Amino acid sequence: MSRIAYVNGDFTPLEDAKVSIQDRGFLFADGVYEVTAVIDKRLVDYDGHVRRLHRSMGELKIAAPVSDDELLALHRELVARNNLTEGLAYLQVTRGAADRDFTFPDGATPSLVMFTQAKTLCEAPAATTGIKVATVPDIRWQRRDIKSVALLAQVLAKQAAAEAGCQEAWMIEDGHVTEGGSSNAYIVTEDDRIITRPVSNAILSGITRASVLRLARERGLEVEERAFTLDEALAAQEAFVTAASTFVMPVVEVDGHKIGGGQPGPAVRRLREIYIDAARETAI
Repeated sequence: MSRIAYVNGDFTPLEDAKVSIQDRGFLFADGVYEVTAVIDKRLVDYDGHVRRLHRSMGELKIAAPVSDDELLALHRELVARNNLTEGLAYLQVTRGAADRDFTFPDGATPSLVMFTQAKTLCEAPAATTGIKVATVPDIRWQRRDIKSVALLAQVLAKQAAAEAGCQEAWMIEDGHVTEGGSSNAYIVTEDDRIITRPVSNAILSGITRASVLRLARERGLEVEERAFTLDEALAAQEAFVTAASTFVMPVVEVDGHKIGGGQPGPAVRRLREIYIDAARETAI
């Protein structure tokens, strides 16, 4: 049975979902997106994703295409129509369709498209084995805090990682890790401190990141928000990434160098358990 997508007011089979070739998301990457995890047919960290969506749209001066109540109803309807128990709900908002011109068009109607992807999240096999990471130079623009659909640098980074036999890329700038190709990056030091880069224009403020750090602090774990170097990562006791599409995922190798003996460590395993438990309790 075909998946069902949502395109500008209509639910339609995915293969029939279309937008104009003059949509500015297609022509200029003039748009933003969000990905929300779904477990037990409910939305995880949903309020955080909506807040970030509004921030991204505000930074680009894109008007909201629907109200927040309508957006939640659309998410729930899309999950129901696709009978999605576990996976991801993707949404994209662009400035809309208009004759091609770099400046903002007058009167364009913002475009909203949504679809789902079934994916094993809670019992993902990679959470047991851990993932491998390859490092690449960070060649992105200076507004990484905006969740823009302009993802070519990340595509190239993750393709380079895949060609190296890895599942994620860590991007390096001035000798420091900024973030992953589609995740935030962390290390755990030998004295059990969780280190991750602070929120700024240099990284995306991850919604899963915020939840994980809050849960860690509530349980008395020490969190230090600062940039860490690649050398620190290679010397770390543990390492991991977070994202809506992976939750808390252990990193067991960076550039062929094993981290913590090359297997998921206790701190990351516990953080993953804590996060999934909390996600099940608070999903809407």
